Amino acid sequence: MSSDGPRAPADQPRSAISTLLRRRSIEDVAAQHTELKRRLTTLHLTALGVGGTVGTGIFFVLAEAAPMAGPGVVLSFMLAAVTAGLTALCYAEMASIAPVSGSSYSYAYLALGEFAAHLVGWFLILEYGVSSAAVAVGWSEYLNNLVIGVTGHAIPAALLSAPAGGGIVNLPAVVLVAMCGVLLIRGVRESAVVNAVMVGIKVAVLIFFVCVAVTGFTVDHFHNFFAHGWSGVGAAASIIFFSYIGLDAVSTAGDEAKDPKKSMPRALIYSLVIVTLVYLLVSLSAIGAQKYQMFAGQKAGLSQILANLTGASWPAIILSAGAVISVFSVTLVCMFGQTRIFFTMGQDGLMPKVFTAVSKRTGTPVKSTVIVSAFVALLAGLLPIDVLFEATSIGALSAFTSVALGVIVLRVRRPDLARGFTVPGYPVTPVLAIVACLYLLSGLSAVTWIAFVSWMALAVIVYFAYGRRHSTLNADAPPTPSPRVE
Repeated sequence: MSSDGPRAPADQPRSAISTLLRRRSIEDVAAQHTELKRRLTTLHLTALGVGGTVGTGIFFVLAEAAPMAGPGVVLSFMLAAVTAGLTALCYAEMASIAPVSGSSYSYAYLALGEFAAHLVGWFLILEYGVSSAAVAVGWSEYLNNLVIGVTGHAIPAALLSAPAGGGIVNLPAVVLVAMCGVLLIRGVRESAVVNAVMVGIKVAVLIFFVCVAVTGFTVDHFHNFFAHGWSGVGAAASIIFFSYIGLDAVSTAGDEAKDPKKSMPRALIYSLVIVTLVYLLVSLSAIGAQKYQMFAGQKAGLSQILANLTGASWPAIILSAGAVISVFSVTLVCMFGQTRIFFTMGQDGLMPKVFTAVSKRTGTPVKSTVIVSAFVALLAGLLPIDVLFEATSIGALSAFTSVALGVIVLRVRRPDLARGFTVPGYPVTPVLAIVACLYLLSGLSAVTWIAFVSWMALAVIVYFAYGRRHSTLNADAPPTPSPRVE
């Protein structure tokens, strides 16, 4: 048993502070039994990372970011990419140490303690649950654009926007979430195969966009590059980071990966390289094809660029069709990640046991998937996309910061651990990752911060009202809870 053992002896009750700081041992985590099946290869995991990332924002985020930064939005993408790259290296090391489900939540439990892990779990609800809703809202814009291109008629406005936008409910977004929930219930391998196909379609569609957009590339569009100064570039990068949400979805599949100590770090690095190349090509060609002022308020922006550039409807229809098909995978992957995080938190006693119930027939957490689907559908149907963007970014950046900090803590506390991958340039790399995340966090609006503080206050209440008493690290708790099979 390591010095990070799971519980104090019954005759040595922990103080309140030590309870908050208690950690799970890596040896116990590795030995923990799970009913989830190891079916995912490096290819599946890479597709999971690319599928959960490409589409989270690149199809929609330019409408928010380009007016903020001007042509310098290209640098905003690069700044977000550097931040994502630094944190991906940290994720890769942590995944090679503890290849389990739960992503940064699990890593925080190993390195930073139970209370911090609980808070990180709530960060991840913002990252995965809210991003699923945001992507579903953006998907509905492309669906409407496709319907207009094919039929000449739009979806009724009342059924295409949240009440804040003058509508009743965003029905297409709700339907998308329901379809993803059904697929996730059917099984992880089926979901992974569908996702892999959609990733191929998605990348092909974006390459098609680049090929058409460069025909109208105008260098003059990059004039006055820092139109709103470096502060505009930084603020846009804070929102653009939304486009990298889902990269860490690979780390939520640790219990379902084959040879996870090798396949997970590889998949994280492969995903980052593919995503960054695609984003830089799309952002450069988009700014080259259209003045940055025209992005403001655009719906289904990439399709609109092609329609304006070519004067024909068919390129926009192709891109909208590709987006409608492929962005499906983003919602799918983000919802997958959310259910696995709840699953792991439930196993640890910090969430109710309903989240650990696994169907005997499908091998998936059906009840958890239904609950997550209902939560995401509610957000997607009722909230506007800009609110969802920033809420997702603040959750993801906070979680990414915790992973980089965890790398440093475990290097100090447990230098003996076997690491299948080590962060190059330690300790500079994780420190830079933390600094980069904090910089992007500083660019988010005051309203977002107020909402975030309120969200974390709720997390604290839940921990002291439920999680602390039900934690499996309590002296009288069973040592290794097994998921319920139903």
